[in-house]
Amino acid sequence: MRTHAGSALLAAAAGLTLCGAAFAADDHDLVETPDTASVKYGPGPANLPKGTQLAVLSGDPSKPGPFALRIKFPAQTLIAPHTHSKPETLTILGGAIFHQHGKTVDKAAGKELRVGGFVYLPELMPHALWTTDQPVELQVNGSGPFGVDYIDLADDPSKGQ
Repeated sequence: MRTHAGSALLAAAAGLTLCGAAFAADDHDLVETPDTASVKYGPGPANLPKGTQLAVLSGDPSKPGPFALRIKFPAQTLIAPHTHSKPETLTILGGAIFHQHGKTVDKAAGKELRVGGFVYLPELMPHALWTTDQPVELQVNGSGPFGVDYIDLADDPSKGQ
């Protein structure tokens, strides 16, 4: 059974302070993040695994329009099969993570993504992610409203709390 667990992600992301310095330039908003140290992470939402950290770089994932997030997942973390209602991109900034398409976890089918790795996911494409012996930092870009829809309701970490 699929559930829309995205509201927890959206609420957590909306509550985080925009990272970097924002400047007005020709009536347009410009966001600059000069380096990794300037990114301020907060706890991830309840619908992502324990220990997840999240930072909003630009935009608001809970509203229509583009956004950029940074997410850190600890070692030995599984993000169960899920979909998103809008396309997303993932770029690996540090560490490594495995990515696999499908409605069930098949670690033999996962592909390791290392620093510089990139994935484009069309809307509603089921996929899972997991880390092994090292944490990962990745950037997610997409358009809102954005959320996580678990394929199996029992996989939503917020349902066990």
